[in-house]
Amino acid sequence: MGLRCGMRTTKCQLLMTSLCVMVRRQLLGLSIATLSTVTHYGLHFTLISDISVEDNSYRVIHHTAFYLGICLSMTLILAALLSSAATVRESQCLTAMGFFCFALAFCGLLPAACWRYTHSTEVEDSVMDVYDHVYEEVRRNSSSPRRHDLTAIHEAFLCCGKHSPFGDTASIEQKTCPPGQAWGAGQMTSWRTSFCLWR
Repeated sequence: MGLRCGMRTTKCQLLMTSLCVMVRRQLLGLSIATLSTVTHYGLHFTLISDISVEDNSYRVIHHTAFYLGICLSMTLILAALLSSAATVRESQCLTAMGFFCFALAFCGLLPAACWRYTHSTEVEDSVMDVYDHVYEEVRRNSSSPRRHDLTAIHEAFLCCGKHSPFGDTASIEQKTCPPGQAWGAGQMTSWRTSFCLWR
């Protein structure tokens, strides 16, 4: 009788531990889905992605990151649900399916981590390319339809202007910067420290 009671207690403890781990994995999946959605639909990200230039590589990165994040989060949530059901039902088939989903998520994270390591500045460079293209188009033609895009970028990122080797940029900054944001060229801070578009 004592042995059977001890086995039940151990089994209940293992079940509770397993369920706690599964809840954490579900929360991880939900947080990845939330982060992917916020970065996909956030103003700063959609503003740059929606600007149509000849070679907007940021748009491809933007959409790819969103869909991979959603797929990863759904895989983690499915794996957690399968593992929870496998623990409750003591099913080897459900356990195998849960481990397979975790293996898929891990295999999806490896290439993403490698890409992040080998292309550490690609996102920043693609955003800067879009900004440079819009800025130079407005600099060449102040009545360009891109002026609205440049003004929207300056308002969203709370920055204004850049150093230009082609001459004075004060007239562009007066027309496209929010009131009180027209800074001198020497007062601009870098992208990495203030998320401001500047080179």
